[in-house]
Amino acid sequence: MSRYDRYVLSQFLLFFGFFALILVAVFWINRAVVLFDRLIGDGQSALVFVEFSALALPNLIRMVLPIAVFAAAVYVTNRLQNDSEITVMQATGSSPWRLARTPLVFGILAALMMSVLTHFLLPAAISQLARREADLARSVSARLLSEGTFLHPAAGVTFYIGRIDADSTLNDVYLSDRRDPEQTVTYTATQAFLVRDGEQANLIMVDGMAQRQDNAHRTLSTTVFSDFSYDISPLFEKSETTGRNIRAIPTLELIPGRTPAADAERYSAGQLTEELHLRISRALVCIAVAMIGFSTLMLGGFSRFGVWRQALLAFVIVILLEVLRGIVSDPVLGNPKLWPLMYLPTIAGLALAALFLQFASRPLSVLLRRPVPKQREAA
Repeated sequence: MSRYDRYVLSQFLLFFGFFALILVAVFWINRAVVLFDRLIGDGQSALVFVEFSALALPNLIRMVLPIAVFAAAVYVTNRLQNDSEITVMQATGSSPWRLARTPLVFGILAALMMSVLTHFLLPAAISQLARREADLARSVSARLLSEGTFLHPAAGVTFYIGRIDADSTLNDVYLSDRRDPEQTVTYTATQAFLVRDGEQANLIMVDGMAQRQDNAHRTLSTTVFSDFSYDISPLFEKSETTGRNIRAIPTLELIPGRTPAADAERYSAGQLTEELHLRISRALVCIAVAMIGFSTLMLGGFSRFGVWRQALLAFVIVILLEVLRGIVSDPVLGNPKLWPLMYLPTIAGLALAALFLQFASRPLSVLLRRPVPKQREAA
């Protein structure tokens, strides 16, 4: 690459990193607010919040990376035009096709980044996130061991702990079970202990009382006990997931004939095929959006009003390509043999970019200009 190409490529990468950082931060803050409220509200530590936030980053980067590529292509191209650097290069004989070599390399580098993200980092992050969510769902202490707060681990159940000692002894325990519409049972105990036996969790209450209210006959019976075991396992939601999330399946396993039987039974051939080619097409579309951002701004000449029209046109084209991607997904889900349709947005974007570069090389006014007839030589 020439010195000019290296300079422009460094500008593309610099502003690509800047826009990606800004967009990821905006999306992450919106997600972190909900995540923080859910995890901290359930009694989790700040380290768990940081872990879950880190595992969610690959998916956020996947969403914003093409937008950052497009924004960097438009911004840098507009800057080069305003600084007359493109004008100088064109004056030295460089055509728009020659100048498009740098954004093409930039798009290829972004596509490689997206490939690493979608084929390796994202499946690993989603798989680890699913395991951590399952661990938290099975964690009884995270759901119940919160002193001084009335908790509702399940519909019709209220649980309260007055104080928790350093040795995990629960003091002043209150448990109200209203799941049975015919009767309400309320347990109070001076102390209690949480004991796990495999998948079963028991609450051992000591020196307490059980009040059973018969709602039909409007009677109340009271039982005093020295110790009582209460099974609290049904209070927690059990995961109904029988297989992996399709995004957690490694790319090599999505290839037809290599999908494990459990995943093949859960997902149709169309879903597996669509996910495989979606990962590839998401990387290739980065090349298309980079070329669209550059070629569209090359259409217009210098104007004191700026290039907002060309930038708006490029933005509309990118949106239409995303809409087209959603349209072509449905046929592939129904018929896996139609997988080439997944690459239609990329092909359409590159075709439009090539058309715009051709117009920039030979404007429409030049193509439509009539040839001037030669004057006859004087007799």
